[in-house]
Amino acid sequence: VPTKPNDGRSFKEIRQDCLQRQVLFEDPDFPADDSALFYSKSPPLAFEWKRPGELCDNPRFVVGDANRTDICQGQLGDCWLLAATASLTLQKKNLARVVPRDQEFDNSYAGVFHFQFWQHNKWLDVVVDDRLPTVRNKLVMLHSASNNEFWSALLEKAYAKLHGSYESLKGGSTMEAMEDFTGGVGEMYETKSAPKKLFTIMKKALDRSSMMGCSIDISSSAESEAQTSSGLVKGHAYSITGLEEVNCRGRKVQLIRIRNPWGTVEWNGPWSDSSKEWSQVDKADKDRILKHSDDGEFWMEFEDFKSNYDKVEICNLTPDSLVENTPHHWEVSWFEGNWIRGSTAGGCRNYIDTFWTNPQFKLTLEDTDDDDDVCSVVIALMQKNRRLLRKEGMDMETIGFAVYEAPDDVDQLGKDFFRYNGSKARSRTYVNVREVSERFTLPPGNYLVVPTTFQPHHEADFLIRVFSEKKATAEMGSEVDADLPDPPMPSSPDEETEEEKGLRRLFDQLSGSDQAISARELQQMLNGVLSRRKEVKFDGLTLNTCHSIINLMDVDNTGQLEFQEFKVFWEKMKKWIMLFLSFDTDRSGKMSSYELRIALKAAGMQLNSKLLQLLGLRFADENFDIDFDDYLTCIVRLENMFRVFQGLDTKKSGKVNMNIMQVNMNL
Repeated sequence: VPTKPNDGRSFKEIRQDCLQRQVLFEDPDFPADDSALFYSKSPPLAFEWKRPGELCDNPRFVVGDANRTDICQGQLGDCWLLAATASLTLQKKNLARVVPRDQEFDNSYAGVFHFQFWQHNKWLDVVVDDRLPTVRNKLVMLHSASNNEFWSALLEKAYAKLHGSYESLKGGSTMEAMEDFTGGVGEMYETKSAPKKLFTIMKKALDRSSMMGCSIDISSSAESEAQTSSGLVKGHAYSITGLEEVNCRGRKVQLIRIRNPWGTVEWNGPWSDSSKEWSQVDKADKDRILKHSDDGEFWMEFEDFKSNYDKVEICNLTPDSLVENTPHHWEVSWFEGNWIRGSTAGGCRNYIDTFWTNPQFKLTLEDTDDDDDVCSVVIALMQKNRRLLRKEGMDMETIGFAVYEAPDDVDQLGKDFFRYNGSKARSRTYVNVREVSERFTLPPGNYLVVPTTFQPHHEADFLIRVFSEKKATAEMGSEVDADLPDPPMPSSPDEETEEEKGLRRLFDQLSGSDQAISARELQQMLNGVLSRRKEVKFDGLTLNTCHSIINLMDVDNTGQLEFQEFKVFWEKMKKWIMLFLSFDTDRSGKMSSYELRIALKAAGMQLNSKLLQLLGLRFADENFDIDFDDYLTCIVRLENMFRVFQGLDTKKSGKVNMNIMQVNMNL
């Protein structure tokens, strides 16, 4: 398991060092002060950070077995995390990975503990010290029902460190924590529109060690954690810990066991702890079922559950369908990417002018499922690090994705394709949660997966996971190439056009006796010529741009341009001007940075999303526009780079080196 660095040292190295020096570990990366608690306000109380040995006489990491009664909610609104932790305790193998048992308050104690979480396709080992926030010698955050047990409180602290602070854990989806505990893939069901076999699906999920949670929707923030007359809490995350069928007066009744992380406040309707329904059940069934129930845990009839709860979240350790009986081996592909303003943050299909600029990922499905003629695939889109970024004023973006049938050998589809072709599959809705996932059956073929934020210009990093029953080929369009025409041979002086003769007269005035112009003289010449072309609105070319032009056109390496070199450049320049004007439709002297990909492709250059993002960051203004001078600088530098690479015969040796391009482009 990769470790999360703490001065570059692992948990065992830190513990050994502290034991040798006979000191207790103090975590410099997550100090025991107010910054670890809150980022948006001052603490409402005077918290004291204390180690377990200061709170009780015989602290233990785990008392007996770690179980769901060890999880009692404190003052923090992270019931979603607690609900997931309660579900985790039902899966002993998963629990042992998240909560390693190689730590205790014994002779190996050094005030340091560690926990393992799945983050963005890899496992991290998070190390913390054991100083915990208290008020009047009582833990105020997550704690165990046993006063001398501390694994759950330390788990919460490690998870808070992973996300920057305790406050960052306020509010969330149970699915988020369940995935971080397992690396699994989530599915969500609306109880009011769920499949008829929802009970069977959930029973199978529990049998397969899946983790489950449920919640009741709220219509306003005022309803958050409001208690209903039946003892249920709105806007609150619950764990699902059991499903049973019992015989009651000659009929089969489906029951579900639910746990409130508070450890109190339970359902008081039919099948609650002391309800009359239990007297009508066979004693053996009653004893078997009720002996495993604890405080905060209650049973309901499944139909009452569907009537009262709105959402069920299931985190499967693999994406095996819960409506089939046969588990499968799943192939997994994954991509990482970014939505960057001005280049690849195109928004959803409602924004057709920019939608096509979103990152596009190729997916090829070749082999059908066994005994079927379609391919099963689960696609999960996850936005990264949003909880950590809360302290910078950011939160979850509203995200979704669409899947399109793709033509063969297309690296990036353009605006017209999406204007006239509908998606073959898509996420059901755009929602501001960390991950959206959907299960599809698609015929074999080539597809494009297009992940997006709902609105354009919203930035975030993301991860896409694609699970398929048979191996699928998945890749991000990454071809970087150029098809640049050979520069035309300059005309002889007696064959020059009137335009060229006029340019020669101006060139001769500036060049002097050496018959060549410097970058500053080129700047003077081009600004003079272009200022007469009323269709090009600009404030003048910079000296930097003119240096780039000389680097491109100076074939004899003198650092200056002769007129024959200038004539070749001017022919290029006229084509680039016409290209710019085709995008500067309002003649403002600017073009949208989102159109840069099309403009460069028309000029013979194809870039991948990573390079386009860098170009957007380098040349676009705050309105995502690029003016004529920056456009010219960009296109000249790119052509210069491609000329260099073609000279190195990169088409034979492989791909263009992106790192070299970034350095040479000054990105």
